[in-house]
Amino acid sequence: MSTTNEVRRRPGGRSARVRSAVFTATLEVLAEAGAAGLTIAEVAKRAGVHETSIYRRWSTRERLAVEALSELSAELLPTPDTGTLEGDLVALGRSLAEYGQSPLGRALMRTFALSDDEEAIGAARAEFWQARFDECSLLVTRAITRGELPEGTDERRLLESFVAPIHFRILMTRQAIDQLFLEQLAETTGKAFTA
Repeated sequence: MSTTNEVRRRPGGRSARVRSAVFTATLEVLAEAGAAGLTIAEVAKRAGVHETSIYRRWSTRERLAVEALSELSAELLPTPDTGTLEGDLVALGRSLAEYGQSPLGRALMRTFALSDDEEAIGAARAEFWQARFDECSLLVTRAITRGELPEGTDERRLLESFVAPIHFRILMTRQAIDQLFLEQLAETTGKAFTA
């Protein structure tokens, strides 16, 4: 028999299952058909839910894509805290490489790198990347606090300088991204912003 003190909503209940199914379906469609091929109807079909359930929670396919990708990246690409800037960058780079070289990661990176700049999709992509930069800027802030970087270091430029060669290797050259490469890239990036 339930009491008034019991929690009425079950953690991990129907709402969590719907969210998970919808996000999984969204990522599958993005990987297979790209951002231009993402439709609420296809996501609903794959997730086994009504389209209205998706519209009620996310309102647009762009909003759905951003939230699905943000949740995935937060799960797979946590912001490291190793105690040093170089250590944090190497750990971040390793996570990026592992994700980017997975079938889903490679497909999603190509989708967002190559998709047409339809205004809504471009806005969704910008929002996604801004959220990732905001999250990862913590490692730059901590490095400034530790005295490894000067005050006023441009967090976004430092992160772009570090991440761009990794994405280039994943998307363009398919070169290996090994520990030595990540260590050298982290060292070079750190030196460039302390010079």
